[in-house]
Amino acid sequence: MSHSGCVAAKPWQASRSTHKKKTVCNEVIFLTIPNHKTFDSAAFLASAGLGRKIIELKPKQTFFCQGDAADAVFYLQKGRARLTVVSENGKEATITLLSATDFVGEESLAAIVGLHLATATAVNSCTALRIGRKEMIRVMHDEPAFADLFLKFLLVRSMRVQADLVDQLFNSSEKRLARILLLMAEFGKPGGPATYIPSITQQTLADMIGTTRSRVSFFMNRFRKLGFISYSGRIQVHKSLLNVVLLDQLPEHNAKKPPIPFPRALLKYSTKAVRTTTHKPARRLRSA
Repeated sequence: MSHSGCVAAKPWQASRSTHKKKTVCNEVIFLTIPNHKTFDSAAFLASAGLGRKIIELKPKQTFFCQGDAADAVFYLQKGRARLTVVSENGKEATITLLSATDFVGEESLAAIVGLHLATATAVNSCTALRIGRKEMIRVMHDEPAFADLFLKFLLVRSMRVQADLVDQLFNSSEKRLARILLLMAEFGKPGGPATYIPSITQQTLADMIGTTRSRVSFFMNRFRKLGFISYSGRIQVHKSLLNVVLLDQLPEHNAKKPPIPFPRALLKYSTKAVRTTTHKPARRLRSA
C-alpha cells in the first residue's frame, strides 16, 4: 500500500486501460478525418490538367477529320459543331449537330485503337476540352461519378440516333425539317429555349433530312408565312412549330410539292399525241 492510501494498479490492469484509451482515440480520429475527397465532374470538365487541355476553334475549323487516329475525346464547353461523313464518291452528309455539354470522339475508347469515322467541324466559335484516351479511360475507371455522367450522355445519344432513324423512315420531309429546327433551337432542354439557331445553309439542312435544297427552301418559306419561324439576320424558331411535330397541326397536312417546270413545246406535243390517238371500232367478222 502506498503512502497516499491508494491501492497500486496491477500491471495487467494498467495495460488494459491504456489499450482501451488508444482504441477510443483511434475511432475519434477515423470519424473526424476523411480519407478521400469527392470527385467534381464539372470542375474536371471545366479546367485543363494532366492529359487534358482547353482548345479554341474558329468557325469551319475541325476537331478531327475522318480517317484520323482516334486518340482523344472532346467535351464541347461552348459553341456549336456538326458531325459529317464523306463517301468514297465525295458526297458529304451531316450526321448530327453538337451543342455545349456534348462529347464527341467517343470511338477513341474502343478496346482496339482505330480511326475516326466522321469529321467534327465547328459551326461557330467553339471552346472544347481535349481529353487524351489514357486519361479518359483512367478517370472513368477511378471515378464512378464521372463514369455515370458519361454513360448518361451515351444513352441520350443512342436514343437520339434511334429517333433520327424513325423520323427518317416514317415522317415526311417537312416534319423532319421542323424537328431539326426545334433540336437546333434546343427546345425541351432545361433553362429555356435559345430560339435562335446558328448559321447553317439550306444544303446542310437538306443533307440532314435527306431531301433537296429546293424542297428545304419551299418548306422554310412556308414555315415563315405560317409564323413558325422568322428571319432577322438569324433564323428564330417559335414555339408554335412544335404543333407540326407533336400534334400534326399543319394547314393542308399533305403539303403540295413545288411546281415542276414543264417545257411548252413538250406540253403541246403531249396534248397533240392525246388527241391523235383515237381508238378505232373493231371490225365485225363476216359470217361464212
